Amino acid sequence: MVVITLQRNKCIGCNYCVELAPEQFRMSKKDGKSVLLKATDKKGFHTLKSPDHSIAEASEAAAKACPVKIISVKEI
Repeated sequence: MVVITLQRNKCIGCNYCVELAPEQFRMSKKDGKSVLLKATDKKGFHTLKSPDHSIAEASEAAAKACPVKIISVKEI
């Protein structure tokens, strides 16, 4: 299981996550912030749980590239 978490309210809209993991992230046309696709929102933390381990590498690259460090990726 791969768990990706995004603190969307802290996003600065740099677009690195979309460039590195386009299957998981999109930029919102409304506010210019990142959106974690197919995620559930709980108090500003958007979380995606997926059994597909192939998404982990791109998501980890996005987490490392994020200048405000609001993306976390865990494999469990």
